[in-house]
Amino acid sequence: MTEAAELPQAPAEAQAVFGELFPEAVRYAELLADAGVKRGLIGPREVPRLWERHLLNCAVLSEVVPEGVTVCDVGSGAGLPGIPLALVRPDLKITLLEPLLRRTNFLQEVVELLGLDHVTVVRGRAEEVLGTLQPVHVVTARAVAPLDRLAGWGVPLLKPYGEMLALKGDTAEEELKGARAALSKLGVLETEVLKVGEGLVDPLATVVRVVVGESPGGVRFAAKKAKAARTERTRRRR
Repeated sequence: MTEAAELPQAPAEAQAVFGELFPEAVRYAELLADAGVKRGLIGPREVPRLWERHLLNCAVLSEVVPEGVTVCDVGSGAGLPGIPLALVRPDLKITLLEPLLRRTNFLQEVVELLGLDHVTVVRGRAEEVLGTLQPVHVVTARAVAPLDRLAGWGVPLLKPYGEMLALKGDTAEEELKGARAALSKLGVLETEVLKVGEGLVDPLATVVRVVVGESPGGVRFAAKKAKAARTERTRRRR
C-alpha cells in the first residue's frame, strides 16, 4: 500500500477562496491526501502541492461559471474540479460524471461527508449518458484528454448555447488552434483562452472556453441524443 505524504497547512488564500466552507475544503484535502492516495486516485507526489496545484487551481474556475446554472464535471476522477467548485458555489447544481467504480465510490463518500446536497455522482462515460442525463448549461473538465477529444465527449452534453470550460496548461492556445476544425463540426461558435485566479494562484489557472450554438455536438449527436431519449422513454413506460 502506498504511504500518503504529509499534507501541508492550507495557505491563506484558501481561507479567502472557500470562505465559510473552508473547514470542508480542509477535510476534502485530508481525504485526498489519505484515502485518495491509498486508492490510487492521486499520486503521493501530488500531496505536498494539493492546495496550490489542485484545490485552489480548480476553485478559481468559479470566476467564469455563470450564477445558478447546471454543471457536469466530465471525467471527475477524484473530484477535480467539481468538488472545489461545489464548495465555493452552492448556487450551482453539479453532476460529477465518472466511469470508474472505485472513483465514484470515493466521490459519493466525499459528497456525503461534506454535506454537498447540490452535488450528484453519476457513474458512466459521457457518450453513454446522452439522452439519459439532462443537458446542462456548463461542462467542466480537467486533465481528461486533448481538447478535440474532450469536446467530442463534453459538448454533446450541453444545452443549446451552453459552454464547456476546460482547465488546461501552457499548451492551451496550441490545443485550441489544433482543435478548431473539430470544434466547428461539434457546433461550437465561440472560443477563447482565459486566465483566472488573479491574486489567488500563481501561475494563473488557464481555462479554454468554448460556446455552442443551438445544436451542441452537431447534427450527428442531435440525432443520437434524440434516439437515446426515445429509448429511455420507452424503457420507463414498461
